[in-house]
Amino acid sequence: MIGFDWTLEKFFWYIFFMYFTLCYFTFYGMMAVAITPNHHVASIVASAFYAIWNLFSGFVVPRPMIPVWWRWYYWACPVAWTIYGLIASQFGDINIMMESENETVQEFITSYFGIKHDFIGVCAAVVVGTGVLFACIFAVSIKLFNFQRR
Repeated sequence: MIGFDWTLEKFFWYIFFMYFTLCYFTFYGMMAVAITPNHHVASIVASAFYAIWNLFSGFVVPRPMIPVWWRWYYWACPVAWTIYGLIASQFGDINIMMESENETVQEFITSYFGIKHDFIGVCAAVVVGTGVLFACIFAVSIKLFNFQRR
């Protein structure tokens, strides 16, 4: 399809990143509903953040091409960590020469996207931490916030 290697390590990294990405998106939705008065406001807030996350994830505009004064948000964006981890785990160690660029796949993703294979562990920790953070905010907001009118 897109050149995935058939190795057990890469398969489990792919499953890991996809599973925890689904987890943090689920927990984000639960958190959005818990911190807003109703589900209508939650969907508006969530949609706004989804659009911002999509813009700064490094998929539309790679990190080296994002203006310097906006790069801080790239590192704050959970989707950027997922994409970084997926690309680094799947393509970060491939040393096959690309015909069109006259460099290896690993060199290309490092020079064009700024993605290094050695950073996978940090990406994994941040993706898991993001899910835990959203789950904790959800739990605290369910306990503390009460939007009922009497």
